[in-house]
Amino acid sequence: MAGEEGYLPLPKGFSTHAIHHDQEPEKWDSMAVVTPLVTSTTFKQYGPADFKKYEYGRSANPTREVLENLLAKLDNGKHGLCFASGLGAQSAILGLLKSGENVISGDDIYGGTNRLFSKVATRFGIETTFVDFLDLSNLEKAIKSNTKMIWIETPTNPTLKVFDIKAVSEIAKKHNIILAVDNTFLTSYLQRPLDLGADITVYSLTKYMNGHSDVIMGALTTNNTKLWEELKFLQNSMGIIPSPFDCYQVIRSLKTLSLRMQQHGKNSLAVAKYLEAHPKIEKVLHPGLPTHPQHELSKKQTSGYCGMVTLYLKGNLDHSKKFLQSLKVFTLAESLGGYESLAELPCVMTHASVPEEQRKILNISDTLVRLSVGLEDIEDTIGDLEQALKQI
Repeated sequence: MAGEEGYLPLPKGFSTHAIHHDQEPEKWDSMAVVTPLVTSTTFKQYGPADFKKYEYGRSANPTREVLENLLAKLDNGKHGLCFASGLGAQSAILGLLKSGENVISGDDIYGGTNRLFSKVATRFGIETTFVDFLDLSNLEKAIKSNTKMIWIETPTNPTLKVFDIKAVSEIAKKHNIILAVDNTFLTSYLQRPLDLGADITVYSLTKYMNGHSDVIMGALTTNNTKLWEELKFLQNSMGIIPSPFDCYQVIRSLKTLSLRMQQHGKNSLAVAKYLEAHPKIEKVLHPGLPTHPQHELSKKQTSGYCGMVTLYLKGNLDHSKKFLQSLKVFTLAESLGGYESLAELPCVMTHASVPEEQRKILNISDTLVRLSVGLEDIEDTIGDLEQALKQI
């Protein structure tokens, strides 16, 4: 469970900040307790180029600004920026680089990130080197004179490897390289990469931060004012901004983030323990299990764990398909982090864009199933897995 013995303490004041930071009624003429949804695309000026604070909705929006300030606060950071999607945030970060420069990325990352690096960034002359960060000598060997950024997810998607953020940040600083950490799985409630030395923390807010499967949005936070200014310029220039309504929704959702993450953690660990003892399961990966290879590292840099469980079924692709099609409480669908439990088969769904040879290296096999354990009653969740396993 989040914050249990051996893990980092949960952040003090987190829920209070989530409910109140930059949301004081006094900042609005109406004294509204709930942050107003401002949909205006443009703002009246006193005179040409003489405006009160806001000029045009793409450049800045009052509702979006509240969310950006709130995200920074929750990450113990100075600055936050929101984007139309998680990949939008990543695209802006890639915009920091020039043709001919190099990114070193973890090899086990979200399939959309892999596609962005390997099939889109290359069109602009940006090369990516994929390495396994479990052995940091791989990182040291991969650094070149043109390496300008290191990109990691931890835990990884979908094999839930945990990387040592502080150790990676020390290497990055030694070589004057930007370190960006995708913190989507754990959120700022359970892990704060900026505190561990990261330059940029990145989120798909679509997942746990929003948590209701009704918003697609991305974000980043940073303590580096120079980087923030460059990224804000790119946010405006590239036009990859979220709608004010979606920002309003995420502000709402963050108020319950701490409660949701605690329950996701409890439920996922119960599911992981159940599956680990099941005769039809080959292997279970969950950072909260003592059997996880980086269990101790996870306790050193996080305050707990989220709702993600990765399992390997005994059998083949047909067994995986039959199992997933037999689920009733779990929904067979992509994405993760919502209140509802989801299940998917990465090899043909979220990670289908990853080359087959790379999937083999990463052990993203035909029997790897990724579960996003939601907030349903745990008896019903485990009961659903039990009846589905009986079908294979």
